[in-house]
Amino acid sequence: MEVPETILCVDCGQQARRLTPTPEDGWEIGDSVAYRCTGCNDRWDLVVVDPDHPTESSSLAAEYRARSSPGAGGQDLGHGEEST
Repeated sequence: MEVPETILCVDCGQQARRLTPTPEDGWEIGDSVAYRCTGCNDRWDLVVVDPDHPTESSSLAAEYRARSSPGAGGQDLGHGEEST
């Protein structure tokens, strides 16, 4: 499995370079990969996933929102607007 040397930073649009060296046995699903943006200096920690089996949610934040939404059967964590 290939992991790119650079990705595009979603915050500033500049190039982010991989910090994590390639493992001796190559990349495997579940491996963590860190990148550092050359523009804003943000760090991006990503997880290698299987491109043939997409995940149900696009991010942990999306998963959190889906689970915390009362309409989605999730638990209301008290951070939304009050209903009347």
